Amino acid sequence: MNSNWLKKNTFHHSAFKDIDRLVEEKKRKNIKISLCLPTLNEEKTIAKEIIIMKSELMSRFQLLDEIVVIDSGSTDRTMEIASSYGADVYKADDILPKLEKFKGKGENLWKALYITKGDIIVYLDADIKNIHHRFVYALVGPLLLFDNIKYCKGFYDRPIVTGKNKIRPTGGGRVTELVIRPLFSLFFPELTQILQPLSGEYAGYRELFEKIPFPIGYGIETSIILDIYEKWGLDVIAQVDLERRVHRNQDTKSLGKMSFVILKTFCNRLEKIGIAELKKDFFNEMIQYKLGKDEYQPDIYKDKGSERPPIIEIPEYREKFKVPKCTPALERLDMKSAR
Repeated sequence: MNSNWLKKNTFHHSAFKDIDRLVEEKKRKNIKISLCLPTLNEEKTIAKEIIIMKSELMSRFQLLDEIVVIDSGSTDRTMEIASSYGADVYKADDILPKLEKFKGKGENLWKALYITKGDIIVYLDADIKNIHHRFVYALVGPLLLFDNIKYCKGFYDRPIVTGKNKIRPTGGGRVTELVIRPLFSLFFPELTQILQPLSGEYAGYRELFEKIPFPIGYGIETSIILDIYEKWGLDVIAQVDLERRVHRNQDTKSLGKMSFVILKTFCNRLEKIGIAELKKDFFNEMIQYKLGKDEYQPDIYKDKGSERPPIIEIPEYREKFKVPKCTPALERLDMKSAR
């Protein structure tokens, strides 16, 4: 394993605190930057995220060109609040309405590519309780200042909230350490250098995102890393230490469902790139158990493993972004996919 990547492509957020410099580089390169917040019932945290990003990175510094919320169908006031604070708010089902409808974070991120106008897209989870504008400018910094870097992940300490205002300073990232890191160690040891591959905070150039498929659910972060690594190599990826992130923690049963989908996504990618061959199709149900009426009963979670194709293949996208019928980049992608 080549460990040079960890040294040269890992940064601390303070390296990019000169936001004026980032704005100058953005103008010099003549690019736009979009922030996307995928949401589902995030009324408690969405306002603060929008207020901070809009005030610091649109008003004080002109780093962001837009803030877009893509919602999965919230039943609380998420969309109303987001709109009232100036974000552009869309229901995922209303975007590209002729396509079959799916629910999931990956679906929101994929459809954001059609709605946003940025050359760089920043994706942030909408449940961050200690939000700070470094969560955006630090992810954008490597993309603006280093020509070879096209995709940037955030990593941080993930304290577990154990009660009202009670935080345990270690823990979190459980699926990463129990599922993804062992799999990376077995099949892609170079990728173990990515400290938090499942973090929901990352940014990248549209020219990459539009050429890779997007699983609609929990497997999205895993698939993005594997597809970018397989198509463009590790050197186009960077990671930035954001220090600390406080968010809503999930219970073990929920993490089991997440792990189930991520494992399926990982194995599908192994087969797709020719590393392994599956002798039979996956069983699409995660079987857990709950106690009811003095007996244990199956608690079934179903996942069809649906994923969206590279959005550059969608005619409406190609028309909106004036993509030629066959760009050299797409031609190379098609040739590689055909092998």
